[in-house]
Amino acid sequence: MIRRSGYHGIPRWIYVIAAVGGLLMVLPLAAMLLRVNWPQFIPLITSESSLAALSLSLRTSAASTVLCVVLGVPLALVLARGEFPGQRLLRSFVLLPLVLPPVVGGLALLYTFGRQGLLGKSLELAGIQIAFSTSAVVLAQAFVALPFLVVSLEGALRSAGSRYEAVAATLGARPTTVLRRVTLPLVLPGLASGAVLSFARSLGEFGATLTFAGSLEGITRTLPLEIYLQREADADAAVALSLVLVAVAVAVVGLSYGRRRSSTPVEVQP
Repeated sequence: MIRRSGYHGIPRWIYVIAAVGGLLMVLPLAAMLLRVNWPQFIPLITSESSLAALSLSLRTSAASTVLCVVLGVPLALVLARGEFPGQRLLRSFVLLPLVLPPVVGGLALLYTFGRQGLLGKSLELAGIQIAFSTSAVVLAQAFVALPFLVVSLEGALRSAGSRYEAVAATLGARPTTVLRRVTLPLVLPGLASGAVLSFARSLGEFGATLTFAGSLEGITRTLPLEIYLQREADADAAVALSLVLVAVAVAVVGLSYGRRRSSTPVEVQP
């Protein structure tokens, strides 16, 4: 009797290498869990500076995610549906923060929006100061998180194709109506996943924020900056706050992939 089984096409030795890769990700987190001072865990994460940093991180990450959605949806649509000279170059610049060191991104933002920057002088004359403010934190987070939303949404747009949009257009729907009634509902799971990943990336941003916004308690000192400062002053507090950040990040990423797996194709009626 022949036992039927699905063919996976993966040699057994691949599992061994995959296990090593998994351990590389898991062991550092396990080591951090072993280092946590559990009896003092709650007091460490509920100190005044810790709560202020966590609150600021959540607020600025939410604001930067909204900014990513507002700017990223048009960018993804143009890259996925548009055809124009320089399209590949635009995509390269949009995805550049994925490989660019965050400190370099912070310097670029500083030389753009700083007091002596490209746009900073004009903004200063108008009474607007961005650098070393909460707005600078939001901009720094959006700068590094925007590519995550664009990549996710552009992939969803390409996978969905343009068949339904073409049908709606032939029935007389205007481009804005097609976008609102057909395109966006069709790629809503991809948009949601991109927004969640952008939020997670914003929550963990450090280098660009430190360079462009500084570390002012209650104003620009986000949770990653608080962890960096506590690393020298109170190692137990740094580890406890790191665990909080890891827990939030795991929950956010799990929510993102949960949405992808549970999403079903959208039935569109032109």
